[in-house]
Amino acid sequence: MIDFVPFPKISRLNRECVASEKIDGTNGCIHFVTADGVMLVGSRTRWITPENDNFGFARWAYDNAEELRKLGPGTHFGEWWGSGIQRGYGLQKGEKRFSLFNLHKWADPAVRPACCSVVPELARGRDIRAVTEAALSILRLKGSIAAPGFTKPEGVVVFHTAGSHLFKVTLEKDEEPKTIGRAAE
Repeated sequence: MIDFVPFPKISRLNRECVASEKIDGTNGCIHFVTADGVMLVGSRTRWITPENDNFGFARWAYDNAEELRKLGPGTHFGEWWGSGIQRGYGLQKGEKRFSLFNLHKWADPAVRPACCSVVPELARGRDIRAVTEAALSILRLKGSIAAPGFTKPEGVVVFHTAGSHLFKVTLEKDEEPKTIGRAAE
């Protein structure tokens, strides 16, 4: 007998969407099995250590481990960005930042670790196209919200809450695949 695979539930399109600034850095994650347990540090695709690092993210995380414990158990993703990483955002002399992705959980600075920021929320609403365009317009008009004064932000990430899915739109070359020879994302 073959196992039955049910058709997945279809999310309604016109539900809350939240657009945040897509920061051009490198993905980082902090993982705690328990709040007082061992911390693991990762990039987008692998676990990293200070000896096998990703732009100094693991070293920074271990140096800030006590403060990062405020994140609690689970895996916490964000963007490691700044001097020497991708666009750099005008940060100088090795200055780097870690911005958490979960806006709902970490927007309040009193709740999140002091060593972390959160990606800036740009727009919110039920029409995914209107939310996306509003967020892109903010970046075109003001430049980066994460790094005020930086005029070449990358784009936006839109989270569709009902579908629990992320979409990205870049300000430049959005219609092109990221790498030649690779299927469009």
